[in-house]
Amino acid sequence: YFKFKRFLNLNNPETLNEKILWLKFNTYWKNPLIKQCADKYRVREYLEEKGYGDLLNPIIGVYDDVEKIDWDSLPQKFAIKFNVGCGKNIIVKDKMEIDIPQIKKEIQGWFGLNYWQAYSEMQYKDVKPYVIIEKYLASSDGELPEDYKFFCMNGKCVTVMICKDRVIGERARYFFLDREWNLLPYTQEALDSPNEYIPKPEKAFEAMQMAEKLAKEFPFVRVDFYIVNNQIYFGELTFTPAAGMDVELMLTPPGENKDVDTILGEKLVL
Repeated sequence: YFKFKRFLNLNNPETLNEKILWLKFNTYWKNPLIKQCADKYRVREYLEEKGYGDLLNPIIGVYDDVEKIDWDSLPQKFAIKFNVGCGKNIIVKDKMEIDIPQIKKEIQGWFGLNYWQAYSEMQYKDVKPYVIIEKYLASSDGELPEDYKFFCMNGKCVTVMICKDRVIGERARYFFLDREWNLLPYTQEALDSPNEYIPKPEKAFEAMQMAEKLAKEFPFVRVDFYIVNNQIYFGELTFTPAAGMDVELMLTPPGENKDVDTILGEKLVL
């Protein structure tokens, strides 16, 4: 109620948030495959098993202790991410300009988190924590690549979210598209910029097909990809976007009598 200003119906869920919460409380905690795939390190095994190992961003190192990181051996540019939860990323564009003691302190804080407890995201419970250092990915202009998030329900992609103007520590601009890459009036950014041009990557449909194959095992999952220099890179599998409490989905598009949360929720069959 605090989040949505209304009581949720988890006995007979109808909205996307309600259905994600229902899945979180009723199935995720006892599904070992979901626990594996929520782990940003062990999900790599799932991609290998599905024949998509070539989508994985090359790993530079994996560490269960920040003190084991050999900073001198790292390349000039790299990406640091935690294998549990979300938002635990550090992008290093120039190793000579970073404050290593400060970064080590931040990473050490990650290891001290029981991330699953904050919003009862049981898929993260008992996941062994690791810091992963991967190859730095950048778009042709040297900035962070756009993030393509394929919302898959019952094995089918029903919408794609694009994250534009991504800058670490700042809010990106979010847009929803349908399967034909038409802009949907599902975010405030789309309402403010109804003619926003979102170029369709050459491999957009291929990425959608891959997302659906990876999603086939799950009732709901968001499959995240980057497309860099016409190459698809896997990002992550997300089972509880915004922990199932995404209030921004409460926006009602012009001409509709339902909010986005309900429109998307109707597409997911539990």
